[in-house]
Amino acid sequence: MEKFWRNLARPLLNAGSTPCFLFSSEPLAAGLRLLESQFAGLPATHWLSVKTQPLPALVSWWIDQGRPVEVVSELEMELALRLGCPPERILVNGPAKHRWLSRHALPRLNVNFDSVRELRELAPLARGLGWRCGLRMFTSQEFDPESPGFPTQFGLSPEELSPALKAMKKHRLRIETIHFHLRTNVARADDYRRAMDEALGLAAERGLAPSVLDIGGGFPAPDARGRAGRRLDAEFSMRKVVEAVRSARNRHPGIREIWLENGRWLSARSGALLTRVLDVKERRGHRNVICDGGRTLQGLVSLWERHTLLALPRRHGAETLTTVNGPTCMAFDQLARRPLPRSLKPGDHLLWLDAGAYHLPWETRFSHGLCAVHWHDGKSTQCVRRAETFEDWFSHWLPPSAS
Repeated sequence: MEKFWRNLARPLLNAGSTPCFLFSSEPLAAGLRLLESQFAGLPATHWLSVKTQPLPALVSWWIDQGRPVEVVSELEMELALRLGCPPERILVNGPAKHRWLSRHALPRLNVNFDSVRELRELAPLARGLGWRCGLRMFTSQEFDPESPGFPTQFGLSPEELSPALKAMKKHRLRIETIHFHLRTNVARADDYRRAMDEALGLAAERGLAPSVLDIGGGFPAPDARGRAGRRLDAEFSMRKVVEAVRSARNRHPGIREIWLENGRWLSARSGALLTRVLDVKERRGHRNVICDGGRTLQGLVSLWERHTLLALPRRHGAETLTTVNGPTCMAFDQLARRPLPRSLKPGDHLLWLDAGAYHLPWETRFSHGLCAVHWHDGKSTQCVRRAETFEDWFSHWLPPSAS
C-alpha cells in the first residue's frame, strides 16, 4: 500500500494544505472483502463503527451500499440519520443511552441495552416503537487494558441479569440479541471463544434463546505495531475466531445471525497523515525533525502504536536516530522516533500511515486549528474539510455578557 499512498498524496504536496488527513475508500473496501471472505458461509453482518472514523464522506459511502452502521452517541446517531440511513440499519450501543435516545423516537431501531437503569427507562419506548432489543453482557474476559486487574464499566453482570429480565418481562420485550465487546486489539481468538461460551451460557441459564450473537469488534489492525515494534496481531487468528463462531452456532442452533462491529481493523488502513518538515535540529548526537503536524494535534495513538512513515520525496543514504516532532510547545509531541535518512530536510513531506482509526475523534486544537481533510472515493480526491481558521474557531464562542 505504500505506492498507493505516495501516489494519492503527491498532488497535495505543493498545495500548501499540510498538515492534512488523507482518507480513501479503497483500502477499507479491500479489508471488507477480506473480512467477508473469512466469514463466508456464516450469516454474518458487518456494522460500520462510526465512532472509530466519524467522517461523513466515508459513512455516506458505506450507507449508500445498503450497509448498516453502529453508533454509541447522539452525535453519531444524528450523523447516520442526516446521511439517510434508515433506523432498521442503525445499531445503538454504548453506555448511558437513556440520557439521549428518548429524543429519537424512531421505529425499528436495533438497541443493545447496557444497564438495568437504561433498560427500565427505555423499555416503554422500545415496546411502542418495535425496537429489536439485545443485552450487552459483561463477561470475565473484559478488563481495563491499561490496568488488567480492574473490570470495565460496560454491560450487565450476572447479578444484574435478573432485574434486567424482570424489566423486559414487565414491558413484554423480547431479547433477540446477546452482545459483548471485549476491547480493542484483542490479542487472541481464544478470548472470543471463552466470551461466547460465557455469554451464551448465562443466557441459556435464564431461559433466553437469542437469534443474534453480536461479538462486537476488537480485531487488531493488520499492520499496527506496539511502540517496541511487535505486531499487535502476532498471536491473533481470524480463522480461529470463525471456528469459534461456528462451534457456538452448533451448540446454540437458534442463532440465525452473527454481528460484528470491527472499527480499527477496517478503518485504520483507510487513512494517512501528511505533514511537512519545517525545521531540523541537531543536539547530543540526536536529530529532531519538526513538522507542521504531529501527535498532540493528530496522532494520539502514536503514544502506544508504531506506524509506517514514508518520506516524500524518497530519501536515501546514511540514517541517524531521529525524533519526528509536531509543531506544538509540548515535549510529548513525538509522532515517531526511529532511524531516518540524514538527507531529510525542511520542505520534505512525511506520510504517517494507518491513520484512519480514532484519529479524527481524538484530533485536538492545542494552540492550532483542526487540519484539512481530503477524501478519495476510489475515483477522485476532494477536500471535504478545509483547515480551520481563527474565525472558524472564534465563532464557536458566545460573546461575553454585558456587565
